[in-house]
Amino acid sequence: MAPASGTHPLDPLSKDEIGEAGAILRAGGRISDAARFVSIALKEPPKAAVQTFPDGPAPDREAFVVLREPRQRATYEAVVSLTRGTVAVWRHVPDAQPALTEAEFLACEEAVRADPRWQAALRRRGVVDFSLTVVDSWTVGCEGPADERRGRRLVHALTFVRTGPHDNPYARPVEGLRALVDLDGMAVLDVTDEGGPPLPPYAGNYATGLIARDDNWTAVTGPGPALRPIAITQPEGPSFTVDGHAVSWYKWRLRLGFTPREGLVLHRVGFVDAGRERPVLYRASLSEIFTPYADPGLVHRHKAAFDEGEYGAGFVVNSLEPGCDCLGEIRYLDVDVHDDHGAPVTLPRAICLHEEDVGVGWKHTDLRTGEVETRRQRRLVVSSFAVLGNYQYGYFWHFYLDGTIEFQVKLTGMVSTGAAGPDTAPRFGTLLAPGLYAPNHQHFFNVRLDMSVDGEKNAVHEVDAERLPPGEDNPEGGAWIARRTLLASETAAQRLACPATGRFWLITNPTVRNRLGEPVAYKLVPGTTALPQVHQGSSAHRRAAFAFKHLWVTAYDPGQLFAAGDYPNQHPGDGLPVYAAADRPLDGADLVVWYTFGDHHVVRPEDWPVMPVTTVGFQLKPFGFFDGNPALDVPPPRTHCSEGERRGSTQ
Repeated sequence: MAPASGTHPLDPLSKDEIGEAGAILRAGGRISDAARFVSIALKEPPKAAVQTFPDGPAPDREAFVVLREPRQRATYEAVVSLTRGTVAVWRHVPDAQPALTEAEFLACEEAVRADPRWQAALRRRGVVDFSLTVVDSWTVGCEGPADERRGRRLVHALTFVRTGPHDNPYARPVEGLRALVDLDGMAVLDVTDEGGPPLPPYAGNYATGLIARDDNWTAVTGPGPALRPIAITQPEGPSFTVDGHAVSWYKWRLRLGFTPREGLVLHRVGFVDAGRERPVLYRASLSEIFTPYADPGLVHRHKAAFDEGEYGAGFVVNSLEPGCDCLGEIRYLDVDVHDDHGAPVTLPRAICLHEEDVGVGWKHTDLRTGEVETRRQRRLVVSSFAVLGNYQYGYFWHFYLDGTIEFQVKLTGMVSTGAAGPDTAPRFGTLLAPGLYAPNHQHFFNVRLDMSVDGEKNAVHEVDAERLPPGEDNPEGGAWIARRTLLASETAAQRLACPATGRFWLITNPTVRNRLGEPVAYKLVPGTTALPQVHQGSSAHRRAAFAFKHLWVTAYDPGQLFAAGDYPNQHPGDGLPVYAAADRPLDGADLVVWYTFGDHHVVRPEDWPVMPVTTVGFQLKPFGFFDGNPALDVPPPRTHCSEGERRGSTQ
């Protein structure tokens, strides 16, 4: 199948292309009827081919496919040329366990429900209506190369019991019960029942119409006082345009991509300056999420999820709703993924674009003349929401008028829960309601930033405040400098944030100078973060070593896309430590910045029954990239400012 006319080399696969990739593989007789399609995504062409398009020849459209053959207990990768209708690459990947699929998740629940050992455990707890049970699949981790379970595709199945058909299952976890399931054979291998406290008594509902019930542990009895509407109108329409997957807003230019594993991807982000589009990022995506739990009990101690590599964040995006997820003049993009059989599936309204007024952008009052100049700040918001089990993660990319790029993750949804005995203070978590608690845990997000600051020859410097010793050069003791340290190689470029010294990192282009003669740069500004509390040397430490450094920098390699490696599921450890072991030079190189930030979550009672949004993230801010304030030419407000305040403006 020839690519559609007008297709850009970085456009995600269309539903027709997804279907064609599966058909080509089946026609070649390489896969069985039982094969599970784990991922079908665009195999991105080489940078050189993208950068010469459309003047140069269009590169082949290729699909990268990951499949699981359950009867063989084997994982395969394929590269399918959609342009030529052929399978360009076919290979077996030994010992690789790809992400769980939706069909496996649902089939696992049915297999556990049918197991007589599990049924007996539920009856011992007084549960006889198994239709009210919910079974969640959690990946098992890896206990090391000697783990006798290697080769099997395994999950731990945890059980919850609803009060009624529409009630919140996480309000009533079954403590002390865990099933081990082989997904290839869809067989329950073992059921462990250590016993435990009774089911928590309250329903824990949060939806309108259910929260007022007497058995719902909440002080809320119904809708709160009325809130008057907030109307966000743009009578002349939004200031951005969307042409296929290309987005233009103010001076920003970018392309939107999407993969089943990562979800939302940004390509070729640039800023138009003096009529020239200057690149900042070639590609940006969330490469992995790691969520370790602190409770050593039977049900919880294996919880250390890699939400992208073990589950796939792109398959579970919400269809966003006007007035709920985005406000104002909105543009939505649908995305195409696939089911276990390789058939295309369209997820409507998966990506939202809108503008937000975010207050004053810059302001100055001349005290002598009384003249006031004020400009409003505005940002373009590109967002998506992933539903990863009990948690929901909102991914928000913000582009500001002053050249700043911001990435935020908004955490909400449901905390993972456990049952506690009467009058028991949980040691490893917080009591939420009688008999119900939530374990302490952490969330770590790694963003892969393929930098292109005014070109591909970049370098990274660490910048710290350094106090000068008292003396002739520092008579009052208040002098300090901003000390820059070049991170010259991959071994040197493994760093921690340091709020005490105001640490940030400069991504420079040593071959391009601004009007002051300094290399142009963007700075990465850390936000609130943390470090994992798991012990070094533990399985979780080996598997999520990327999270133990906030910053990694590696030389560009198109095959190195994920901080925890290609297949973290049941893998003893891969990813950034392996990539950086080559210790490649970084000064003036085509490089990738990997930044990890986290949320240290000691759960509050206020996080139940549904968690208010917590926001974590970081910023990329221009630092000598421009010759002055790039928002200086933002037009003054046309309305709302008083005539007195606008006196002296150029309006």
